[in-house]
Amino acid sequence: MLRIIATGIALAFLAAAPIAAQDKQVTTTEKKVDDEMKFPPLPADKTVRQSAVIGGRPIAYDATVGKLSVRDEKGKEIGQVVYTTYVAVGGGADRPVTFAFNGGPGASSVYLNMGAVGPKRISFATQGNAPSDSPVASDNPNSWLDFTDLVFIDPIGTGFSRSLVDEAATKKAFYANDPDIKYLSKIVFDWLVKAGRLRSPKYVMGESYGGYRAPRIAYELQSQVGVGVTGLIMVSPYLDPASGDGATALSPLPWMIDLPSMAAAHLEREGRLTDAAMNDVEAYTRGEFASDLLRGRSDARAVTRIVGHVTALTGLDPSLVQRMGGRVDSGTFLREVHRADGTIGSVYDSNVTAFDPFPWSAMRQSNDPILDALIAPTTSAMVDFVTRVVGWKTDAGYHALSYEVNKAWDRGKPDDTPVQDLRKAIAADPHMAVMIAHGWDDLSCPFFASRLIVDQMPSFGMAERIKLRIYPGGHMFYSRPDSGAAFKRDARALYGRSG
Repeated sequence: MLRIIATGIALAFLAAAPIAAQDKQVTTTEKKVDDEMKFPPLPADKTVRQSAVIGGRPIAYDATVGKLSVRDEKGKEIGQVVYTTYVAVGGGADRPVTFAFNGGPGASSVYLNMGAVGPKRISFATQGNAPSDSPVASDNPNSWLDFTDLVFIDPIGTGFSRSLVDEAATKKAFYANDPDIKYLSKIVFDWLVKAGRLRSPKYVMGESYGGYRAPRIAYELQSQVGVGVTGLIMVSPYLDPASGDGATALSPLPWMIDLPSMAAAHLEREGRLTDAAMNDVEAYTRGEFASDLLRGRSDARAVTRIVGHVTALTGLDPSLVQRMGGRVDSGTFLREVHRADGTIGSVYDSNVTAFDPFPWSAMRQSNDPILDALIAPTTSAMVDFVTRVVGWKTDAGYHALSYEVNKAWDRGKPDDTPVQDLRKAIAADPHMAVMIAHGWDDLSCPFFASRLIVDQMPSFGMAERIKLRIYPGGHMFYSRPDSGAAFKRDARALYGRSG
């Protein structure tokens, strides 16, 4: 996706120009770029004292909005990363600290901050939420602040974080898999030094593409930066891009990965979603379903079995499943399973729906219901908190979710680097605690991919070295109060067993 941009200066002209003229031209061009890239300065770090009732008791904490510089190999500042921290009063330098990243690429950390584990929350990602919902945040009983301090980091191009170089340099330095890991790992280190927290137990938390980041950042910190990571939490992670990208027509994995989440959504709609029911779904998926997929159309009885099972598991029209040979993609499922209601399901939770604005179109023409509903309240709530509550005054634009960053991202070749780095990080540190958390209904990052990945991992000398937990809900399962509470209980146990 990344392309080299020409300078626009003819090579023949450069070859013929005197040396002094060339130097003058370069100097003038560089000065022009520098002048164009000057932004009004961001404010100095600002801290306010707040309190929230968490876990049934009031907790006083300092909320800080601040920034850290990103510098190139020559020491030039090329970017500014804005972060939000919540530090419990009186906690001490040895209190755990958790660094949280969302995904996208192009998402700020507001979703984990104001939806999952921060001290204040707003409602989003559940049925009935709307862009016009009030952005007023309330105390979050499921916040993790009662057992860890929290640092929410917005990568360059998200939140208020910004690049200070031109478009080509920005893509090279920030909008690609590997550079992203390196500069964000350095940001974690710089914050620890700035805050005097190098002695603290350190945890890395990532959601979605942040789940791709988290194990890679942990290994980069451990092996290159010189910071040990006590624990790793991956929320609805995008762990193995190669497994579901459809790169090979021979692999049954894309169909296997999606089917259990479709089945979970159907069971939930019928009030039959239980661990026992999902155990049966998973057993079928990795057994008869996989083997029948590999038999292909040459085995008519295998096709009949697939169609019958997939119809029953998804609740779709049998004739549609028959036409698709039992190989139902997530886009078709999201549109067809709610067609009788004139609505479309979200890829992040297929039981969260919105009206289809173009119901007679052959192809879907609307955006995702959850994404469309959450941008306005999350943006308003975060900007209100930063500028009014904390008093970090800026007129810079805030990007809760940047489609421009996502479009510009150089993803490279899909591979399982996060899984490789996770294996290496765990192998090097027998004390590192690891948890992967998913929602049953998520078709964006289906839980079954993580199930298959974990089942292929070594034991590393102990049972359940990687704890896989699945909760009712979708990609942002924590938006459901009961699932958020269960997630917190499991996390508290993980933190208690770390070290």
